Amino acid sequence: RPLPSTANRTANRNLGGRRRPKRVRRPQYLVFWGCVIIGAVMNPPQMDALATEFITVSRAELKEKLQQIEACVAQLTAEQLWNRRHETENAVGNLLLHLRGNVQQWLVCGVGGHSDNRDRDAEFADRVPTPAEDLLRPLRETLAGADAVLAGLSAKDLLNTRQIQGRKLTVLHAIYHVVEHLSGHVGQIIWATKRATGRDLGF
Repeated sequence: RPLPSTANRTANRNLGGRRRPKRVRRPQYLVFWGCVIIGAVMNPPQMDALATEFITVSRAELKEKLQQIEACVAQLTAEQLWNRRHETENAVGNLLLHLRGNVQQWLVCGVGGHSDNRDRDAEFADRVPTPAEDLLRPLRETLAGADAVLAGLSAKDLLNTRQIQGRKLTVLHAIYHVVEHLSGHVGQIIWATKRATGRDLGF
């Protein structure tokens, strides 16, 4: 192996004789390789059972998060629903618009194949104090549509690819994203509700 250059030797001395740490590469294909590894140790019936469980759990998570959203919104006044302490903070009302847009784009349209006309920026820019029920109704309908899409998937469908937000993703990745994204924002809604009401929500 060739000797390091003078510049490299100097850099190593400046680091106390230690080599520079290698950059850690992001595991961009984690989901893909995870499936490859699992497939190497599981037979087809086990793979089908695993896929079915993933879809079942994902559907249950979406339903549970909707219930938590409804419980929170029921505690808020119209003013609290749209309250924000500064312009960089999202009101609960904006989060409901955003969640509906995300689920619609990723699952109903992205996975389900329906046309997508989402305006993501408008979800955060809206300042019209829309009543709670007018926000919850389309969110419920969108989640029901997403549930129907998930209910129609087979194990093989999970590794099919879709183009969503300009990225090529597996169906499994899209589902995982939506559940994770919804959970994160529901956590924000729970926190905002507790801050506004001072009540124990029970979850």
